[in-house]
Amino acid sequence: MGTVVDDAASVEFHAFFERHYAELSRLAHLLTGEADAADDLAADALLALWHRWDRVRAADHPVAYARGVVANLARTKIRSAVRERRRIALFWSQREEKTENPDVAGVVDVQEALRRLPFRKRACVVLRHAFDLSEKDTALALGVSVGTVKSQTSKGMAELQRLLGAQGAPLRVHAAMARTGDAGGRDR
Repeated sequence: MGTVVDDAASVEFHAFFERHYAELSRLAHLLTGEADAADDLAADALLALWHRWDRVRAADHPVAYARGVVANLARTKIRSAVRERRRIALFWSQREEKTENPDVAGVVDVQEALRRLPFRKRACVVLRHAFDLSEKDTALALGVSVGTVKSQTSKGMAELQRLLGAQGAPLRVHAAMARTGDAGGRDR
């Protein structure tokens, strides 16, 4: 009798995987800015979900739970990268490579601006504007309050406007994130 439940759970998980893998990979790409790592993060998140599938499928919002796992894995990856950069900086002297009068408008794009945001602001902006999630769904995915989502999204967009220039920044952000829809390398 145990195999029937296991088979049913396996079929249910496979359907969940097929429906949400591309979205989770896209989320990982937008949060980390690394297309190569996005598939791996999404796969790691889904593996973690599989190990807890009984709990996940009983949850009120399994997709929100999955997004939260991806966000946590992305946060861990970013923190690891920062620690690694600090270690490298201790051993290698940093050369001054400054450009005189850089063309800021040509250099700064939306993804670079997103990478400059602190993780929570970036996650709120990405979930609200790239995934068109409601404040409530974003709060569920990140495990924070709706008020936190509102303030972090507002502050994140203000920072992006400052980085990108006030003229049309929200439209540029939304359009740029929409273009990364296939960032995960899989069809929806």
